[in-house]
Amino acid sequence: MPRCRSESLDFIHRARVREVNTVDIDAPPEAVFSVLKDPDSWPRWFKAIDKVTWTSPLPLAEKATRTVRLGPLSVDEYFFLWEENQRYAFCFTKTNLPFVKALVEDYRLEPLANGRTRFTYTVAYDPGRLFGLTGPLGKAFLARTFRKGCAELGRYMKAFS
Repeated sequence: MPRCRSESLDFIHRARVREVNTVDIDAPPEAVFSVLKDPDSWPRWFKAIDKVTWTSPLPLAEKATRTVRLGPLSVDEYFFLWEENQRYAFCFTKTNLPFVKALVEDYRLEPLANGRTRFTYTVAYDPGRLFGLTGPLGKAFLARTFRKGCAELGRYMKAFS
């Protein structure tokens, strides 16, 4: 599998592409975080994902790793930030398709009044060779996928709680 450039959180401010989506969720941060950790929940609410597999031992924490399958795409991820029930962030380490050179995702949970949570989902990436073939359509497709995933988490949590 092709390696991706390892990055840290500051990559979000210097990546060529940055997508930020936010949704207010009718569940407390602890409940939302437990869903984000649950590999079986991902395909239920993030429809682009087929399977999530944690590849590091429990308990999950900083330096955790996982593999995510999205149709024909498989990615290995490394978690460089982990604040239980508040935030986590990771970078891609490998992909089987060269669609990005580097990618960082940041998941933030902020408590709101009445047991609600504001979820902010940031994805930053430097496009790879496949984006040369898809141009603006590829970027628009990814932006829509991230936006839809964020909204679907809100709907899933409403049904879940």
